[in-house]
Amino acid sequence: MKLIRTEDAVGHVLCQDITQIIPGKVKGPVFKKGHIVEEKDIPVLLSVGKEHLYVWEKTEGILHEDEAAAILRDLCMGAYMTAGDPSEGKIEIRANADGLLKIDREKLFAVNALGEMMIATIHGDFPVKAGEKLAGTRVIPLVIEAEKMEKARKAAGSEPILKILPFRHFKVGILTTGSEVFKGRIEDAFGPVLKKKLAEYDTEVIGQKILDDDQEAIVAGIHEYIAHGADLVICTGGMSVDPDDKTPGAIKASGANVVSYGAPVLPGAMFLLAYDESTEKRVPVLGLPGCVMYARRTIFDLVLPRILAEDTITAEDLARYGEGGMCLNCEHCTFPKCGFGKC
Repeated sequence: MKLIRTEDAVGHVLCQDITQIIPGKVKGPVFKKGHIVEEKDIPVLLSVGKEHLYVWEKTEGILHEDEAAAILRDLCMGAYMTAGDPSEGKIEIRANADGLLKIDREKLFAVNALGEMMIATIHGDFPVKAGEKLAGTRVIPLVIEAEKMEKARKAAGSEPILKILPFRHFKVGILTTGSEVFKGRIEDAFGPVLKKKLAEYDTEVIGQKILDDDQEAIVAGIHEYIAHGADLVICTGGMSVDPDDKTPGAIKASGANVVSYGAPVLPGAMFLLAYDESTEKRVPVLGLPGCVMYARRTIFDLVLPRILAEDTITAEDLARYGEGGMCLNCEHCTFPKCGFGKC
């Protein structure tokens, strides 16, 4: 590209979008990249403060900002995504299916650390809906060396930086434990809360059993649900270290592999995650603490979408929830548009 006086630009091709800003009224391109300047355009260009313009002059080894943004777009996009056309040097990527957004954070950092280019995303490990904005890409200068974009390709590797894992239909079995509920001293408050949260996704509750604080009965209940095709078993209550609380021991005794008993999340510190691998399916088995019953948002809200997208959760994943793992219990809850569960 070359720099010329606006008054001399008639007949030349703009190599960038020209933005017009009128507070409270307009913020957007008044002329798009590729526009051939006409005599009538000169007053408009001057009115938005453009006394000089860059016009296109193709040079070998140099990429225009739109070409470079498209390269970054391609490094990001996985399946179930769509992208718009370049606008003011930026390209936006959106979801075209509901699912869980996964981000390769190391690759994202590696590309952004190269300088003169950027990929900005929403937070990963949270559910997204079709049409939702996921990311934006652009380079900082109007033109950039092709060699630098090749470095971005190498930093990103062969797999896309962004992925959407679609949710699938899950059959869920619920085991509510506690002598106080089993013996009718209080009503079950766990079941309605869980069923409401599960109903936000494509799930089917195949049953709920209310059991005494009896390890053998809890083990039998876990095995029964798995035998009847459950994709997820949720055990509620009995998760503390009190002598009557049998749920953690029962989950372990069931043969499920315990990933973690405890998570750096409040509410939800006494959460337990295990996977049963006794059948062809790998069935998550959860132990939910009492806070899930009364707190608006807990560890359960963070892990449920990941489980329903069949995203394997490791002990390291749970440990990373420490930063951002404290819910502030705001009077007006905006989750997931808040810091809870994000680092």
